[in-house]
Amino acid sequence: MNTAVLRADRVCLRHAGADRDSVRDVSLAVHPGEIVALVGPNGSGKSTLLGSLSGEVRPREGRVRLDGADITRIGPRRLALRVARLPQEPVGPEGLTVEALVRQGRYPHVGAFGTAQRRDEVAVREALRAMELGDLRKRPLETLSGGERRRAWLAMVLAQEAEILLLDEPTAALDLRHQWELLEILARINRERGVTLVVSLHDLEQAAALAHRLCILHRGRLYEAGAPASCLSREMLRDVFAVDARVHKEDGRLRVELRGPADPIREM
Repeated sequence: MNTAVLRADRVCLRHAGADRDSVRDVSLAVHPGEIVALVGPNGSGKSTLLGSLSGEVRPREGRVRLDGADITRIGPRRLALRVARLPQEPVGPEGLTVEALVRQGRYPHVGAFGTAQRRDEVAVREALRAMELGDLRKRPLETLSGGERRRAWLAMVLAQEAEILLLDEPTAALDLRHQWELLEILARINRERGVTLVVSLHDLEQAAALAHRLCILHRGRLYEAGAPASCLSREMLRDVFAVDARVHKEDGRLRVELRGPADPIREM
């Protein structure tokens, strides 16, 4: 496999004011063109780890590197040309329309005078089309449903045309149909454009369907990483998620059949 484009080396991350790390001694290598899904229970450190991979959260210990360079030493505009991150609950100013939001994704590409070029217009139009937002482009964000707003933010990230996308629960607030449509969009841009993706997801079946590799976080540590078929096991589900479940393949996809709660999660 190619040399890692994005790498976390034994990072320890702590929220301001906290007395303990939320991510502890985690190492992770992301390779060009790969889809990595971060999975784990609430509070396992997925969002914090994504923040460090984007350069927004500085490690207390360890280091995050982009193409071998310390990510905290890369300028914001240069970094935005390479890496785009969508947090769980992004917030925009009141009155901002869908189209205006999506145009914000082009800010790393515009010149010194902020003049949009034809390629910027094409990128915005394609992002709106991909997220099925053409009819809503003039609508203010606050007038949209939760799922429509989520799609608008995702369109902004697509318009940024970064080589690496870091998406925190991108399917949140979407109905089931749009969840799977979004996963298909992400798989397509990975396949056709070679975009590298690191995505946190709650749904294990969706993570297994999308990702080349799963990274399973448990209480701030990396429990296991590998191909979905090797990581999704009854033992892992019991240890990490405290459920008794059967994992099997059906119609070419991994399925997780929940049977009920398991014994309390073991201490690591």
